[in-house]
Amino acid sequence: MLEIVIPGKQTLHLEYLVCDINGTLTLDGQLLPGVAAAIDSLKHILEIHLLSADTLRRADDIAASLNIHLQKISPGSEALNKADYIHELGEERIVAIGQGANDAMMLKQAALGICVFSTEGTAVATLISADLVVPDIISALELLLNPTRIAATLRE
Repeated sequence: MLEIVIPGKQTLHLEYLVCDINGTLTLDGQLLPGVAAAIDSLKHILEIHLLSADTLRRADDIAASLNIHLQKISPGSEALNKADYIHELGEERIVAIGQGANDAMMLKQAALGICVFSTEGTAVATLISADLVVPDIISALELLLNPTRIAATLRE
């Protein structure tokens, strides 16, 4: 579990990291450099879940290479399916990371939503729905390893 004390706000007790795959962890279906190591370093802190409609048909391979849970979602209703998944796990226990339009609801529902800028683009709706915005996925994952950075950014 990851506890983040944010002055002026409720303390977060996070158990799950839920990540989009395409554009967030990958570029053109290939893991971005450093992602595997960063994910591996978080496994002892958070239970990690991947969500994907598997547009590029690489989700199974990516999840297997990272040795983490993959939840495939139905194409066409991705935003709602991702939001439902967050709800089922328990919004108050989740940090979610994404960048696409279908990640906006997921980030808004999660206790902590992190939007990453991506070479594939970042949806404005997702940017607005996030609690934090970072330049890339490695920065997002490093924040979780250094939670005082999150507290410093979100304190009121």
